[in-house]
Amino acid sequence: MTNYLEDKVVIVTGAASGFGKLISIKAAAQGAKLACADINEAGLDETLREITEGGHQAISHPVDVTNIEHMRQLAARVVDAFGRIDVMINNAGVMPLAFYADHKAAIDKWHSCIDINIKGVLNGIVATFDQMMSQGHGHVINISSIYSNHPVVGSGVYQATKSAVNYLSESLRAEARGKIKVTIVRPTAVPSTGLMAGIVNRAAAVGILGHNGSEFMEFSQRRMAGTTQEGELDPESGQYSALDPSFIVDAVIHAINQPKGVVVGDITVRATGDYYIL
Repeated sequence: MTNYLEDKVVIVTGAASGFGKLISIKAAAQGAKLACADINEAGLDETLREITEGGHQAISHPVDVTNIEHMRQLAARVVDAFGRIDVMINNAGVMPLAFYADHKAAIDKWHSCIDINIKGVLNGIVATFDQMMSQGHGHVINISSIYSNHPVVGSGVYQATKSAVNYLSESLRAEARGKIKVTIVRPTAVPSTGLMAGIVNRAAAVGILGHNGSEFMEFSQRRMAGTTQEGELDPESGQYSALDPSFIVDAVIHAINQPKGVVVGDITVRATGDYYIL
């Protein structure tokens, strides 16, 4: 089968950890040339080290995605290094779940969430748009969330930002038809990516759990105690309940690994037995 990742120039934001790091490493292993970007320089150095020690091509560039000049400089450096930009993955994001009643503790994180999750994606699109249009081809992959599917309590601001990602994506697809492919990725909740660290009030997760809340808490307790039931941590089982991030990464790689005339437009990957109602 044709490997369409071979020699593709791919930018990944939020590449220092989580989905961004895993996507960068896997894309590079399949022959892509990576430009890894993140505000976390130490984590970025580690991602670059893992890629280059594996014998693959990559550069790193510290960047604040909320700063359009930083993003333009990133795009310019990538063109200087590799001559083009084939794929832009707008992955950087934060998830400060909280109720409106938590506003005193959450307001600064909410404002940052709006800046990173909306402005960051917009800046990534804008910074690469002219280059992709002049090339006559490109692919923008925006990481959204199942939280964008329907509003619930405890996540109003985060959900609003991810819904905005969907709208930014679809409008780009319509405007750049035939030149820029667009993919929306809506991951289910994946605890091991580090997003959970940004939660302001853990009780606010009730919105994504709904009537499954008590069962989820029991599963979480079993998982922490190492007493999970048969199949709950086995991807070969229909009872699989905690998705490994590698399955999301594989879906992103699959979206990139398509011929120019084919686009995987919208991706949701879940664990069959997960407890999330969105």
